[in-house]
Amino acid sequence: MPNEKGTCFVVMGFGKKADFESGRTLDLDRSYRNLIKPAVEGAGFKCIRADEIVHSGLIDVPMYQQLLGADIVVADLSTSNKNAFYELGIRHALRPYTTIVIAEEGMKAPFDVNHVVVRSYRHLGEDIGFDEVMRFRGLLTDAIATITAQPTDQRVDSPVYRFVNGLAPPRLGEPAPAAPAHPAPPSAAPAAPTAAPTHSALMQQVEDTVKRNDFVTAKGLLGVVRTMMKNEAPNRAEDPYIIQRLAFLTYKSKHPTEEAALQEAWRLLTALDPDTSNDTETLGLWGAVRKRLWTLTQDVAHLDAAVRAHERGFYLRNDYYNGINLAFLLNIRSSRESGPADAIADFVLARRVRKEVIEICEKWLADNPPPATQTATAQALKQDAENRYWVLATVGEAMVGLGDPAAQQQLDKAYAAAPAEWLADSTREQVAKLRTLLADSPLKHLKPVA
Repeated sequence: MPNEKGTCFVVMGFGKKADFESGRTLDLDRSYRNLIKPAVEGAGFKCIRADEIVHSGLIDVPMYQQLLGADIVVADLSTSNKNAFYELGIRHALRPYTTIVIAEEGMKAPFDVNHVVVRSYRHLGEDIGFDEVMRFRGLLTDAIATITAQPTDQRVDSPVYRFVNGLAPPRLGEPAPAAPAHPAPPSAAPAAPTAAPTHSALMQQVEDTVKRNDFVTAKGLLGVVRTMMKNEAPNRAEDPYIIQRLAFLTYKSKHPTEEAALQEAWRLLTALDPDTSNDTETLGLWGAVRKRLWTLTQDVAHLDAAVRAHERGFYLRNDYYNGINLAFLLNIRSSRESGPADAIADFVLARRVRKEVIEICEKWLADNPPPATQTATAQALKQDAENRYWVLATVGEAMVGLGDPAAQQQLDKAYAAAPAEWLADSTREQVAKLRTLLADSPLKHLKPVA
């Protein structure tokens, strides 16, 4: 924008990140695009996040330069992101003021951050409500205007400078003189400048390609991002989001064959230790991949792994997605058990899980009334329609699993609300498989007690 007052560097994760305390997964890119960047630009500052920095060499150099030199830093600590906490600490050590800390309202701040003002916003996981977007944008824009308008001696927000008297912020020394360059021969043409795409630009290309269902191309683009990040920080642990997204695109690509793609996705996810992980995004992907491998190979090891993944994800996250998949897998395993006791145990556990799933769905519907069409964005309405469909369809499937006579009525209600026909077709296929499994219930073979 032409009247920029300075630069604001945003400290936060990117992509979808799991909050280990609540089990929720938050789309931090939406937080940045919908909340933070518009608010910063509304206050007249240029807004930049680490994945938007155009650079060559290690990303650490421009990142530290921004932490020292940016006129404002906004640090989003949502999901208790370790890198964000570390970078906030560096900023507080380098600059006594103009640092704003924000976080999603579900984050439980550790003790040391209790000395800092943390401005909260409410994230719905996949999206952020329109009213909340407008509220928090205004709050953040006002906060930036307030801290930049105050006299320097009145706006110390770093606890380091507040509690350590007489501390002076560091100053960069004069840069060393550059070695004289050898002039190019007169005949040599000037080198054409090269501008490598930023992580952010490439990630946007990935998402645009996914929207076209071109998963092979999206996978290739994300592979480029992964290689760039490895080259820039070879000693840094990989971001789990990149591996999760790459695994998802790999198995969705079905290239060169569906089984080969699933096997590759399986290998990618093993780097995230899915057998012991508490990351619900990792567990959901691990369960989905192993479930599909079971369908293709009938290898019981894949079935057991899928059950464990969705079971762990369900009890960590308490969500309907993991719950309804866990119940279905338990019915599959029940149908294959050699002993009646194990078959009955899995069958009964599936029923109990479905009862919990229905309660979760009913709470979701109560807490999430349909957005007002006059104020909600087209994207928000689309996302709500899909989420609402899956909740209604999940209730219907759970009712089928419980033998509820009103199940078909509930399913018809869901089908009528489907924003796309493939959603309804997917549910019909799943319900047909479930009815087949239920037709041979192990409970039918129980002998009545005399």
